[in-house]
Amino acid sequence: MSELDNLQNADGTEEQKETVQPTTEDNSNNDDDKVLNEIEDSNAEDAEDEGNKDRHNIEEKDYESLNMEQLVIELERLVKNEKVQAINKHVNALKQEFDKQFNDLLEEKKEEFLSNGGVEMDFRYNSPLQRSFRDTYKDYKQRLTAHYKNLEKNLKQNLNNRLEIIEQIKALTEDAEDSMSSKYKTFKDLQDQWRNAGPIPRDKYNNAWNSYHFNVERFYDLLHLDRDLRDKDFEHNLEQKTKIIEQAEALAKDDNINRAFRELQNLHKIWKEELGPVAREHREPIWDRFKEATKKINENRQDYFKSLDKLYEQNLVNKQAIIDKIAQISSENINTHKGWQNKIKEVEALREEFFKAGKVPIKVNEATWAKFKEAVRTFNRKKNQFYKDLKKEQYVNLEKKQELVKIAEENKDNEDFEVTTPLMKKIQADWKKIGHVPRKDSDKIWKQFKTACNHYFNRIKDQRNAASAEEEQAFKEKEALLAKVKELKLTGDQKEDLATIKEQINNWKNIGRVPKNKKHIEGDFNNVLDGLFKNLDLNKSEAEMIKFENKLQDLSSTDNQKVIDNERFYIQKKVDEIKGEINQLENNLQFFTNVKSDNPLVKEVHKNIKKHKEELDIWLTKLKKIKSLY
Repeated sequence: MSELDNLQNADGTEEQKETVQPTTEDNSNNDDDKVLNEIEDSNAEDAEDEGNKDRHNIEEKDYESLNMEQLVIELERLVKNEKVQAINKHVNALKQEFDKQFNDLLEEKKEEFLSNGGVEMDFRYNSPLQRSFRDTYKDYKQRLTAHYKNLEKNLKQNLNNRLEIIEQIKALTEDAEDSMSSKYKTFKDLQDQWRNAGPIPRDKYNNAWNSYHFNVERFYDLLHLDRDLRDKDFEHNLEQKTKIIEQAEALAKDDNINRAFRELQNLHKIWKEELGPVAREHREPIWDRFKEATKKINENRQDYFKSLDKLYEQNLVNKQAIIDKIAQISSENINTHKGWQNKIKEVEALREEFFKAGKVPIKVNEATWAKFKEAVRTFNRKKNQFYKDLKKEQYVNLEKKQELVKIAEENKDNEDFEVTTPLMKKIQADWKKIGHVPRKDSDKIWKQFKTACNHYFNRIKDQRNAASAEEEQAFKEKEALLAKVKELKLTGDQKEDLATIKEQINNWKNIGRVPKNKKHIEGDFNNVLDGLFKNLDLNKSEAEMIKFENKLQDLSSTDNQKVIDNERFYIQKKVDEIKGEINQLENNLQFFTNVKSDNPLVKEVHKNIKKHKEELDIWLTKLKKIKSLY
């Protein structure tokens, strides 16, 4: 038993000790004692460093809901604005959460690095956020070390001072020479010295206080010799303790549970450290009343924790739903860059939502975090694999485009436009069909290809511009020749006149091509020729072929293969149509088996057949001639 437990009054009866922790048969099973022990431990912590009382006034945030950037900002705010000795709990929680998130990020970056062909021993990752956090945390540790180094110098001296005060109080009870009034005055002075003696080591707090309290009570027992002084002090202590109880009872109605409990700790500290005993008849009632108020505040606190438990359970449900969403996204078949970019944004939003979802029950906290990390890792593995495969594909595409660049540069100065133009158009079309190349090569290779193609097609454009001027001049000359041919007077000699017409046709051919939008002049010339041939009474077949020869000359001078193809298709179509008509007419003759050959209808059919065959000969000749252009 301690010295305090053996204390007896001067009248021989056992003095009931004044303490914040009532004696019970089973302390470990008493909820009231548990909260009193918690309060006492907290006050003992404050006793070592008086600045620690400020820790109660610092808001405790849900650090799990903050991202890495927000964690850095919060750490910088605390270190800059709060006392370094008051933020240990907050800094440790911040560091734990930051390390957790950074290690998760580090693993993601490492997996991405390895999936892109990197070697593990070469992996390096630097984060500006990590550097900022590390620098601020280092500053905090240095300041904290300096603080405690300075504090350590004073703790032992303060303890020695307090022990000396205890010895002086003890001496008062043993000194029989001084008057009680003088002793009382000295005692009150020693109490003031005790209250101002400063912090002492935490592990010495309870022993020092018990010894102090023991000797204070001994002194009050001595005061029975001067009851006026003792009763006056008892009355003062009762008044002050009653005020403390009233404050505690008011705190029981405070909606801010954490603030109420912090204030309760302070009230217990004042009760224990600053106030002395009360009269015997009041000791148990006022302690029971104070303890009842304490119990009520603790019950409110426990109810609050239960509500937090429900909230944490709901947070767990919400976080599990987020994990399931990330897992669902990971299971989707995403095969485009755009698709992956959209999903990356979705997962990043879900990550932020996870961090903001709040705390979960501590028993499943690590398991929930592990599930979350695994879900994100699975997504990142699939994402990294896609971009790894995409990168390989891009290098294949790069090789294909480099080959097209080579073709373009080899042919950009080719003079054979008829062969080269389709080739250049083809490689342009092929370029569009090839997918993306690595970004670092994209601009360079596109400029090479574009420059070579532009060089070639600019040459064609320059050539066409030159040809356009020639075609305008040819049009003017053909206009003049057309006017001359319109005024041509035939002699009546078919042979001579035919030679004249052919001469004009040759002159027309020799002038050359006209602009596409003025091709109508060719039709005007053919109409004039039709009139001349009609006046010559020339064989239709011969006249038709003379005109076609002129047209054929114009076709052969064009570089547009499509125009020639269209003309050939037209002639072939006419051949097929005439053959069809002849077949139809010959089939119709089958119906005239019993009709004489001089029958008008039969004669008309034979006449049409002959006419169509003559036309067929002309068109077959045209077809043969146009095929010669190939």
